[in-house]
Amino acid sequence: MAGIMSYFGRRDTKQSAREAIVGLRQQLQMIEKKEDHLQKKIDQELKIAKANAVSNKPLATSALKRKRANETQLEQLRGQQLQLEMQVNTLESANLNAETMAAMKKAAEVLQHIHSGMSVAKVDETMAAIQEQREVAQEITELISNPAGIDVAGDEELLDELRDWRTRADHVPIHMPEGARPVPSQREAVTEDDEEAALRQLQAEMAM
Repeated sequence: MAGIMSYFGRRDTKQSAREAIVGLRQQLQMIEKKEDHLQKKIDQELKIAKANAVSNKPLATSALKRKRANETQLEQLRGQQLQLEMQVNTLESANLNAETMAAMKKAAEVLQHIHSGMSVAKVDETMAAIQEQREVAQEITELISNPAGIDVAGDEELLDELRDWRTRADHVPIHMPEGARPVPSQREAVTEDDEEAALRQLQAEMAM
């Protein structure tokens, strides 16, 4: 027994399973042929028994005995057939399981090989590097998008400061030194000259 087990252990398991299944199926074919032959004999003996049931009872009785013997043998063959079919199904299922396990084992080895150079720390480091490069790319894009030599943020600050000065100038009164007179504007100077000229003309008319 140990020799047989060692013999099968040395051989390829898949090939051994295939050969066993082929052998079982060949035996099933032989049993089916035997069953067909016995069924024909049973039908023949039954025909003889019916034909001689009245005219020749001993012959009919012998035919029935042979019929029963053939039926017993047929039942035995059917039992063997059932056992062989169960073995075939078991071997096919076991062979499928073995192939499935072999495929899963190979896949596990491939995954292990793939992940051998990877770790959670390395993945985190890679993702951090990717994020850093994205930020660098964004900064480069912003620099390229701005006009050369123009500080947009600085111009905005200057405009805000200018608007603030204008607001203060509109609301803060102008303080002049004591005794100083405000300088008249151009319109005020023209109006004042016209009034003086009119006054002198009026004085001249009254003197006449």
